[in-house]
Amino acid sequence: MQGKVVLVTGGAKRVGAAIVRKLHGAGANVMLHYRSSSTEARALAAELNLQRPNSVAISQADLLNIAGLPVLVQQTISQFGRLDAVVNNASSFFPTPVGEVDEAGWLDLIGSNLKAPLFLAQAAAPELKKTQGCIVSIADIHVERPMKGHVVYNIAKAGLVAMTKSLARELAPEIRVNAVAPGANIWPDEESVFDELARQRITSSIPLKRVGEPDDLARTILFLIQDAPYITGQVINVDGGRSIYL
Repeated sequence: MQGKVVLVTGGAKRVGAAIVRKLHGAGANVMLHYRSSSTEARALAAELNLQRPNSVAISQADLLNIAGLPVLVQQTISQFGRLDAVVNNASSFFPTPVGEVDEAGWLDLIGSNLKAPLFLAQAAAPELKKTQGCIVSIADIHVERPMKGHVVYNIAKAGLVAMTKSLARELAPEIRVNAVAPGANIWPDEESVFDELARQRITSSIPLKRVGEPDDLARTILFLIQDAPYITGQVINVDGGRSIYL
């Protein structure tokens, strides 16, 4: 990955930070996008730039503002001179049970999980074509078997999978487009979605008997960017086998 440049959305903490660390550790330069996690973004960039000067830059943007997405791409080019990969990691996640779905929730979940990745891909495509680059998005195993109480999120991630396959066809042969689909990975920061009992039940349903770690996803993303030149239009489940039993 030496000399390669990757734009990672939502890269300041949690899974995003693990992705940034993994790609950076493999030699890539990283444009770390964040929305509101300024402190975490600056701290991570400072840490990694100590290891390799001027290898990580940060950019603040609200991905729901579509007009700002070409700016994010151009900031990456201005900073590093090229773009080799885009990782669509930024995502909203919260329940929307039937009867409580409202337009604000729809716009947030569809916007962050589907609309922004599509328009960012469109903005980045001319630069990615120059480098024979790729796009990797984070989907969800619940596309196949929807998660109860999360109607809009399920719809958004299903759209993201359709986008992945459509763009793989549209952008070939210059650009590869793939996705990874996590199962239970790092839990939400609060217990409002999954309480302790729900977490125990989910963990017991995983054949590998453990919840995934952010690095499990990061390693798979690195593989798709670095070591998979003949893979496009695919979704790789990174779920400990949970989707077998869902």
